[in-house]
Amino acid sequence: MAQIFSNDVEAADALKQSYHKLKGEIAKVVVGQDDVVRLVLTAIFCQGHSLLVGVPGLAKTLLVHTIATSLDLQFKRIQFTPDLMPSDIVGAETMDKERNFQFVKGPIFGNIILADEINRTPPKTQAALLESMQEYAVTIAGKQYNLPRPFFVLATQNPIEQEGTYPLPEAQLDRFMFNIFLDYPSYQQEVDIVKNTTTDDILNVSKILTAEEIVSFQHLVRRVPVADNVVEYAVKLSQATRPGPNGSSIANEFLEWGAGPRASQYLVLGAKCNALINGKYSPDIEDVQAVARPVLRHRIVRNFKAEAEGITVDNLIDKLI
Repeated sequence: MAQIFSNDVEAADALKQSYHKLKGEIAKVVVGQDDVVRLVLTAIFCQGHSLLVGVPGLAKTLLVHTIATSLDLQFKRIQFTPDLMPSDIVGAETMDKERNFQFVKGPIFGNIILADEINRTPPKTQAALLESMQEYAVTIAGKQYNLPRPFFVLATQNPIEQEGTYPLPEAQLDRFMFNIFLDYPSYQQEVDIVKNTTTDDILNVSKILTAEEIVSFQHLVRRVPVADNVVEYAVKLSQATRPGPNGSSIANEFLEWGAGPRASQYLVLGAKCNALINGKYSPDIEDVQAVARPVLRHRIVRNFKAEAEGITVDNLIDKLI
């Protein structure tokens, strides 16, 4: 049962404590990746979806499974393959022995959905996730079925440059709150990983939050007050990515396409949660900057000049900040 708080300040303190407990439990299994864990948990508290991008073997799947365990939520994994069909995700109507149609739910009906290697499957199947991610429901044969709450899609993706992958459509990329890069571990972290994973020890992860508590914290994040100057900064940052007569010099020189209004919304939401997990009751501009990279990097498109000069998306975001 969810905890009952007398006021939002008490609830905010509880969210911070729960966040640090979650980080501690996840660290039992996942070595390093502190910033990745922070961003994934931030997205969950903001009721957003996350895309985890990195080469194979960086514990993307292990991270998602560990988070699901520590949150005491129903976990479903969908392994995306070139022959996966939309009905394999959302479910389909089948005929029973009495020749009546009945809906058999697909693996999308869960709390945390791991869309593993989402860019390994063709666009038709990728699009099957769109309605569920945006509407928290699926429609089969004209009837809508609501998904359980809370509901998150945590998708893993191998870099597009590798063979056998399909780029995600921009419309689907925009549904993800964060695009999170996973990098190789440091030397000492890799030593620790090898030590932890080559023994017969079983690492038990404690359950920290229930579904009701997560939903309660999601509502709390939206109630956090934000100063006008912080909202204005987030909007200006989003608009600075858009080339055009009113665009910034950086956008006009290096960008083909900029971020839409959803980026501004996620910058403010992410800043609210980032403030709470750091013990603040209202976000400032630094909190917006703390989530700017993962919010913007999949919403802006470099032009030929930026690619030719080897300027990365993150380089451009840093310049805009």
